[in-house]
Amino acid sequence: MMSETPISFEEFMRRALHDPARGYYARRITGVGLHGDFTTAPVLSEMPGKAIANWALRAMTKCGCRNLIEIGPGEGKLAAAVMKHLPWHTKWRTRLHLVETSAPLADLQKKLLGKSAVWHDCPAAALDACRGKAVIFSNELVDAFPVKRFCKSPEGWRELAVTFNSAGNPLESLLSPAPLPDSSGFSDNHPPGQWIEVHDSYRLWLEAWQPHWKSGRMLTIDYGSTADTLYHRRPRGTVRGYLMQQRMEGMKIYQNPGRQDLTADVNFTDIIRWSAPWTDEVTLCDFATFLQNHANPSSSIDHDLTNPEGAGKAFLVLDQKATYRL
Repeated sequence: MMSETPISFEEFMRRALHDPARGYYARRITGVGLHGDFTTAPVLSEMPGKAIANWALRAMTKCGCRNLIEIGPGEGKLAAAVMKHLPWHTKWRTRLHLVETSAPLADLQKKLLGKSAVWHDCPAAALDACRGKAVIFSNELVDAFPVKRFCKSPEGWRELAVTFNSAGNPLESLLSPAPLPDSSGFSDNHPPGQWIEVHDSYRLWLEAWQPHWKSGRMLTIDYGSTADTLYHRRPRGTVRGYLMQQRMEGMKIYQNPGRQDLTADVNFTDIIRWSAPWTDEVTLCDFATFLQNHANPSSSIDHDLTNPEGAGKAFLVLDQKATYRL
């Protein structure tokens, strides 16, 4: 990870997470849950799987579709739970497609799901296999994309760069003012010194595959907020790392490149705007509302997930319909 010349924070995060030889998701991640670096809701309870199954059933029925795609399936436990909770007369007709770029995670998924799914290395390939007609869902996908970081200085917004000296110590600096990426984050009247993140790599990723999507619905679940509240009382932004369930902030995020998860909260205002050319009928709600609308909580863990003081409000759920195109 040593670099004698400055690289953007986005490039550092890309290498740390996705470098083919040393990246966290490409080579180092061994699982999700209590024995991994972080935990996701589907690992704790089947309630998210049940809720997504009920949502997918309605979506596939309305769209006349039998293809179900999960992008970034983790260990495959959410996909397994979704298929488990589909009615038998729908399950046997449903074709499950998984989009995964991490070899270690794909191995875990195949051990769990066997021949009940088809794997693809990108959404475009999965959609082409479905002839563009599919219902799509993801959970904590967007936050795994590298972000650009910006600080509001007296000269305007300036992007963060990182240098590693000969001892491997990180040094942060701000690049000269330059044209900004498309983001609602710059529109708010932030005070000087405020840091923000832009998932510009996710925007480019969307633009690469959404033209392949002809019809269906898409569900995006992640932690974050809309632009107007995302950085409330967060002057340093939202970037952090996770190593063995421990949260890393500040300069600690540079200490274990390739060996810890790095993440940032999602600006859902940006996600909606970036996907607008291909989607309509947009619905955004918090995780608690989605779970309560599509599944009944039945355990203490389920009630924790719907707790407005915890994951129930920290996560948002975006439901979008593909705009019909000939």
